[in-house]
Amino acid sequence: MAAASEGAKFTVIPLRVSPGSTVCRQLFVKQHRVRDPDPQRPQDRTLFVLNLPPYINQECVHRLFSQCGTVTSVELQEKPGPSTKSKAQKSKFFSRPLAQGFQVAYVVFKSSAAVKHAVSLKAQEPWVLTTAQHLLRTGVQKWAEDYCSSITDPRELQDHIDQFMEQHDQDQAELQAMAEAEEGVPDEDGWVKVTRRGRHPGIPRTEAANLRLVQREKQKRAQRELLNFYSWQHREAKREHIAQLRRKFEEDKQKIALMRAQRKFKPY
Repeated sequence: MAAASEGAKFTVIPLRVSPGSTVCRQLFVKQHRVRDPDPQRPQDRTLFVLNLPPYINQECVHRLFSQCGTVTSVELQEKPGPSTKSKAQKSKFFSRPLAQGFQVAYVVFKSSAAVKHAVSLKAQEPWVLTTAQHLLRTGVQKWAEDYCSSITDPRELQDHIDQFMEQHDQDQAELQAMAEAEEGVPDEDGWVKVTRRGRHPGIPRTEAANLRLVQREKQKRAQRELLNFYSWQHREAKREHIAQLRRKFEEDKQKIALMRAQRKFKPY
């Protein structure tokens, strides 16, 4: 079966969902090689896997490829690309969306010999995804399990929020204590940090914060000057308009008086 994809340098591994399944799928594997190496995916110890079903999970991939050697990590993705391990999950209540199609995997082995063993597999019996010892839910059972796991327990979520807010308040208290301890103590350059006083004291202002504050004040002053300029311009325009109306009124009065003086009685 390995000869079926020699052009793409992939090795084909047959796969069945269960021992009694008549449908046989195919996994395509090859050694992971890219121009920009990723330290999380050593090229001599990483296997790139294509055509993984949507219902497969990391534990199942780990178990299957452990037949080739010791597996240190498995990373599933919807499409090939950079590693997503660096993106830390903010909360377990807002996990990534479920895969809608076939997936790819990056399997990292403990030794490079395991990768060579995987890409050199010849025609063999299909690998089995689910057995009595390792049950993998598929079909309606998988959809029902995903739906039940998507429902959040309100009490568990509230406990998570309370822990987060408690940690946040503790961090803020530590920052405030550090600011109060450093207040009035000059640093190496002789500068003294000054905090705001009043009902809501804050943390010491840094040089960058002071520059932002100065820039904000300049912008406010410029806006006030611009508004004052426009107000003066409107007042001058109104005054000029009133003066023009008065001049026109006086001219009309003179014209009317002249017409009355020139008017004569002509009965015929």
